[in-house]
Amino acid sequence: MYLFLLGLVVFYYLYRWVRELPRVPDKGSKYVYITGCDSGFGNLLARHLDKQGFRVIASCFTEKGEEDLKKSCSSNLITTHLDVRSKDSVAKVAAMIKDKVGECGLWAVVNNAGVSIPTAPCDWLTIDDYKLMLDVNLNGVIAVTLSVLPLIKKARGRVVNVASVFGRISATGGPYTVSKHGVEAFNDSLSVKMLWDRLPQEDKDDYGAEYVQKALAMISDKVPKACDGDLMKVVSCMEHAVSAVRPRTRYSPGWDAKLFWLPLSYMPTCVSDYIIKKQAIPIAKQIQ
Repeated sequence: MYLFLLGLVVFYYLYRWVRELPRVPDKGSKYVYITGCDSGFGNLLARHLDKQGFRVIASCFTEKGEEDLKKSCSSNLITTHLDVRSKDSVAKVAAMIKDKVGECGLWAVVNNAGVSIPTAPCDWLTIDDYKLMLDVNLNGVIAVTLSVLPLIKKARGRVVNVASVFGRISATGGPYTVSKHGVEAFNDSLSVKMLWDRLPQEDKDDYGAEYVQKALAMISDKVPKACDGDLMKVVSCMEHAVSAVRPRTRYSPGWDAKLFWLPLSYMPTCVSDYIIKKQAIPIAKQIQ
């Protein structure tokens, strides 16, 4: 019986692997619009797709981001300034893309732009902290998608939205998990220190200095230590979502997501809260 079930699992993954192998033809005629290309996932994806021959339209928030990307890519790559919080900026870029792609339409939009600061317990934050992150991570995703949706339909293309496992379970609290949960439906140590410094003394006494030290230990270079730090695992999923003939509906990059975070999100709240509060999160590193 167990061998039969194991055979079914092996057959399923073998079938899925074969089914997902084919890639779309004529990459040189397909335009891909990527947001948040200054650094991180967006920057890596823009360079990766450019090497594969796609016509990449990479939006950056800073001039330096645009300049650095141009230096490392071919002349086919197009850079543009974009602030996803601004209606005018989103509309301006959408108009440029419409003029550029013509009757071909837009093959894909990758909503990668996002921020993770500030991240902290809810009572350390203000409503403005929430608005800032929601404007980028959620409203920005919606605004960019709607601005180019007619072009996506014309090309019979696809929309790739970058969410997070922390949209399913809140390990750190604050607006980031709220914004990423919103994306599912439609960290930086410096930020913790700054928020701690502005707290009233009674709140500091309530949490205690030990709490801050633990929080700082868990957050490094904007990537929780319990998470897989290999950016290319995420970029590979993005690339597959853009270039595969049969892309998946949802991707979960990394074994930490598959074997720790996702199972944890399905556990009873009392169990997941206990694991997180007891600082058992670093166990996830052992299964990567």
